[in-house]
Amino acid sequence: MGERIAIIGGGIVGVAIARALVLRDRGEVTVFEKEDRLAAHQTGRNSGVVHAGLYYQPGTLKAQLCAAGRISIRDYCAEKNLPYREVGKLVVAVDESELPALADIERRALANGVPDLVRLDGTAQLREIEPHVAGIAAVHSPHTAAVDYTAITEAMAEDVRGNGGTIRTGREVLAMTIDGSRVRVRTADAEHLFDRVIVCAGLQSDVIARLVGADPSPKILPFRGEYWALDPARTDLVRGMIYPVPDPRFPFLGVHFTRGVHDDVHVGPNAVPALAREGYSWLTVSPKDTWESLRWPGAGGLAKQHWRMGIDEISGSLVKPLYFRKARRFIPELRMRDLTHKTAAGVRAQAWGRDGALLDDFAVDQVGPVTLLRNAPSPAATSSMAIADHLIDHYVFARTTD
Repeated sequence: MGERIAIIGGGIVGVAIARALVLRDRGEVTVFEKEDRLAAHQTGRNSGVVHAGLYYQPGTLKAQLCAAGRISIRDYCAEKNLPYREVGKLVVAVDESELPALADIERRALANGVPDLVRLDGTAQLREIEPHVAGIAAVHSPHTAAVDYTAITEAMAEDVRGNGGTIRTGREVLAMTIDGSRVRVRTADAEHLFDRVIVCAGLQSDVIARLVGADPSPKILPFRGEYWALDPARTDLVRGMIYPVPDPRFPFLGVHFTRGVHDDVHVGPNAVPALAREGYSWLTVSPKDTWESLRWPGAGGLAKQHWRMGIDEISGSLVKPLYFRKARRFIPELRMRDLTHKTAAGVRAQAWGRDGALLDDFAVDQVGPVTLLRNAPSPAATSSMAIADHLIDHYVFARTTD
């Protein structure tokens, strides 16, 4: 029968790993997900964008796996007849102060092989792509796409089940210990013994890592992203996706416009500290999570470095006109009433080092037979199938010869 392998985490990355394992016939595979459904957190609460690789430092795992992952997701959607729309992305410099950062994005995108990237100069050229946009320059990525990541995850889960794998929802992992060359995993209903475990627990990844004695760093710092829906009668203001030039000092992209795979348009997200790991509103507060963040050695350094940005983001969350003002920079015709309501927020599992630095790249640890995905921010969903292959080849079975 081969080895018994557990995957902890039923988001798109965990399910993609399970799928890759069963298709390679690497053993008996079981996925544990604490919620009653798959894709309940980051996978099902994001912008639905398939990234082309514009922003990432060339040579990083993000850059490499995003490029491979985009093609895999595109081909998988075609194979499964799932919606995949190349609506394109326009990254806009509103004024001259943003031109150096835009040039850096263009340099990175070309180094990363982003297909058919075009530099645009002057409002007239920008408006050939987005007729209502304001700006002086931009880069356009025509192959940036929109998908339904929940539907993709569910399709991959069917592949897992159809090839002999098991997916157990509503099974929170309560304890995990390494017992010689094997791993004991305890859930509320049973104790299980596995030869290998792969942890893709997102917002809980550092909690699970501590169960097997892994380094507490990096810690997960949850950031909530809030979206406003654009009035359906005004979605003609946006053809595809309109993004700002991101501040290179901050790991978030800033408020942007995204046309989704089902033709809705949303505005956002912002990035505010969440008061709980799964804190999807200001009303969801975990004193334990908040206290752990405040007493982390890196808290002082992070606050000192980013306090101005933090105040700005929190203000925009609480005061709609401030949020609207950020969005209107790119579409002057936008009216405040066009932002009709807040949609489901997401929480990003941002890895955070002891020195206060926010980790930018994907990060993996290995503790004996346990492989831990410690940081998987955007473009993790885009890269999910490529991440699966990378972890299996370079960590899970790195010392195994077939």
